[in-house]
Amino acid sequence: MSRDAREWVWEYSASRGNTRLVLLSIADRITDEQCVAWASLTSLMKRTNASRNAVRSALASLAEIGELEVLDDLDSPQHSTVYRLPRTAAWLAKVASAWEDDPEAYVEPLATSDPVPELDIERLRKQGIWRKTGSEPTPRRQNLTGSDPDPSRQNPTPPRVRSRPLPGSDSDPQNRSEPKVNRRYSSSSAADLTSAADWQVDDASLSWAQQQGHLARLGEQGLEAADTKWRHHRSTWSPRSTATWAADWRSWIAREHSPTPQRPNLYALPGGTPTPPTGMTRADAHMAALLAAVDKRTGTE
Repeated sequence: MSRDAREWVWEYSASRGNTRLVLLSIADRITDEQCVAWASLTSLMKRTNASRNAVRSALASLAEIGELEVLDDLDSPQHSTVYRLPRTAAWLAKVASAWEDDPEAYVEPLATSDPVPELDIERLRKQGIWRKTGSEPTPRRQNLTGSDPDPSRQNPTPPRVRSRPLPGSDSDPQNRSEPKVNRRYSSSSAADLTSAADWQVDDASLSWAQQQGHLARLGEQGLEAADTKWRHHRSTWSPRSTATWAADWRSWIAREHSPTPQRPNLYALPGGTPTPPTGMTRADAHMAALLAAVDKRTGTE
C-alpha cells in the first residue's frame, strides 16, 4: 500500500523540494488504505537529510495545502507523531470504488468534493497505534512543531558531548592554562623508576657487551671497573627507568678505553678527563697517578 501512496505523491502532490521528500518519507510508512503512519522528527531529518527547521517548515506547508494531517489524539509505539495523508486516502477510496465494477475503468483526478473516508481506530491497533489515554475525539490540530518530545523537559545530552567535571575538581585544573598532572612522573610510572646505584646490569646488556667485543677488549675486571665509574658519575642523576639506564650504560662501555700497563685506565670518561686538582697541571696529575700505581703493593713482594 505504501507503493500506491508514493505513486499519488509523485503524480498528484502539489509539494516541491524538501516538502515533497518529507511527504514521500511518511507515505513510505503507510500500510493500508487509511493512509496513516507515524514518524519522529528525527527520523524524517535522517531520511530527507534536511535540518530540523526545514522538516518543520515542510510539515507546516503540507498541512496548509491539505495533504497532511497530524492526529494529536493518537499515540504510536515510540510516542512519535501520527500522521495521515487525507487526499491520498480519498484518492485510493475513489479508485477502489471505480474499479469495484470495472477494473479497467478510467478514474477521474481527485476533486475537492471527493470525501475523505472515516478513520477506523480499531484497525490502527495492528500498527501499534491507539487512542491516547483519557483523550476524546477533538478537532485535529496542526501542531507540527510539537511532534517530538520537548527538549527542555528531557534535557538530553547533546551527541558527542561528555559531561565535564565541575571547575575546581581534582580531575580538572581550575585554570585552563594550568597543566594537568605530569604524566611522566605520575604515580602510575613512579614504581618503574630507579637510581643508577640500584640498577642492575641485565642479561641483554651483558650479551650486547660480549657480542660487540667490549668484554674481550676490557676484560671482566675492566668491565667491572667501568661499571663502578659509571655508577659513581651517575649517582647524582635523578631516578630513571631501567631502559634509560641500560642505554646510557651501553654508551659508556662503548667509549671506555682499554686498560694497558702503559696507560692505566684511571680517567676514561666520556667526553674528556676530569679537571686536575688546583695547583697541578694535567701532566703532573698523570705522573702522580703513575707513581701511585707503581708504589701500590701487589702482595707478591
